Amino acid sequence: MRPSRDSYDVLVIGGGIIGLVTAWRAAQRGLRTAVADPEPGGGAARVAAGMLAAVTELSYGEQTLLDLNVASARRYPSFAAELAEAGGGDIGYRRCGTLAVALDADDRAHLRELHTFQRSLGLESEWLTGRECRRLEPMLAPGVRGGLRVDGDHQVDPRRLAKALLRAAEAAGAVFHRSAAARVEVVRDRARGAVLDDGTVLAAGQTVLAAGSRSGTVDGLPEHVLPPVRPVKGQVVRLRMPAPHGRQAAFLSRTVRAVVRGSHVYLVPRENGELVVGATSEELGWDTTVTAGGVYELLRDAHELVPGITELPLTETLAGLRPGSPDNAPLLGRTALPGLSLATGHHRNGVLLTPVTGDIMAELLTTGEVPEQARPFSPARFRPGRPVSRQEQPV
Repeated sequence: MRPSRDSYDVLVIGGGIIGLVTAWRAAQRGLRTAVADPEPGGGAARVAAGMLAAVTELSYGEQTLLDLNVASARRYPSFAAELAEAGGGDIGYRRCGTLAVALDADDRAHLRELHTFQRSLGLESEWLTGRECRRLEPMLAPGVRGGLRVDGDHQVDPRRLAKALLRAAEAAGAVFHRSAAARVEVVRDRARGAVLDDGTVLAAGQTVLAAGSRSGTVDGLPEHVLPPVRPVKGQVVRLRMPAPHGRQAAFLSRTVRAVVRGSHVYLVPRENGELVVGATSEELGWDTTVTAGGVYELLRDAHELVPGITELPLTETLAGLRPGSPDNAPLLGRTALPGLSLATGHHRNGVLLTPVTGDIMAELLTTGEVPEQARPFSPARFRPGRPVSRQEQPV
């Protein structure tokens, strides 16, 4: 039998949240769009906590990425409403805010410095004493020395987000091929689609590589256009909080985070009573084993923040792989191979950057133009020699 051959305007390789939002936006713009993924809606989103924490996750030297993060965070209310209207359903968007706390004098000094840095960039955060932190969240440990209240950092449920994007993309007309891309088809020095593991040949005028941590392993591409994306392992734990009753306060009302023994830990309470605790960051290649040590460290550090956590029922432990780039910022835009674009390398910001990534990729795929806000994240920044100029970038 000869393999089937279908033709599309756009083929998206990868059905995680970044691939799905790209496909949804492309289909909305009238492009005949296909997605190749054996399990669309999976990927790193399954283990993400869903923090929309542009302010509290600010790191020194990442001011350019901050602008993109803030822009995407501001898009979330309208993005969530549009997804619901498109048939995707509720994504669990909550304006709950974040409380970053310090457990000792060194952490307190670090948070003070971070607060000064945030304010210098025009970001809104409020310094609280330890007593004020515990007044907001009574379950916090008595030893909390102070903290930063950031009401503008919100959350979504990444699993619900993935399902919503899948439904919306299908409703917009995107076609899903539930098989992985075996190789990208390159004909006369141009990407022309892909051959799937099941033998299906998908021809496409434009191909978008959005395969998360596996984006750099797809066959058929010249070495100089393979994205420098690596897998970064993260382990998370899910617990069940007691339902508040009467005048009893919620176990936690907002995201709580801190640095404990040099490791970042966060607790994200969902409206449905789930509490997500994460996340380790481990450079262990493709390993996705849930380890006793990883779970122990998460629960130990979480217990330092909220002692009552050890009384909660444990409902799930899971490990996944984030797609990390050399500078931990995404790769968005055209590559040196005509017909091939990238939407990958989002590292810990994939959920946060979903709305703006969809906007950027839709603009690129329909007009050929790279939006101004995406240009600092061009794949060309990792090529040897000087960056490719806008005029030189292939369409």
